Amino acid sequence: MMWKILFYSLLQCLLLVGGQVMLKFALMRLPAFEWTRAFWLSLITSWQFAACGLLFGAASLLWMYIVKTFPFSMAYPMVSLSYVLGMFAAIAFFHEEVSATRWVGVVFIVLGCILIAK
Repeated sequence: MMWKILFYSLLQCLLLVGGQVMLKFALMRLPAFEWTRAFWLSLITSWQFAACGLLFGAASLLWMYIVKTFPFSMAYPMVSLSYVLGMFAAIAFFHEEVSATRWVGVVFIVLGCILIAK
């Protein structure tokens, strides 16, 4: 059961992080956030924003399967793997620097997920 929930959780987290990355790309190409019609029109006509929605939708469908199949006390903490993948996405796509303290946090998250999955 451990490998199965880890696989599905990682896949679901990849979809979530992919959606967040697409959202960031969409917002980076827009002017400053405003509550104007022009801003919202440019957002909803962005292909990156559409991709964001598709990825979030797929993540939600997979999450429904995970919650139905595995104990909630085991499934829900696995969502924290998205923080780990988000750190890698920040480095790969946005060229951010990650401090040693954050890497220590990532190690704790991964170890916690392994312990929960056992």
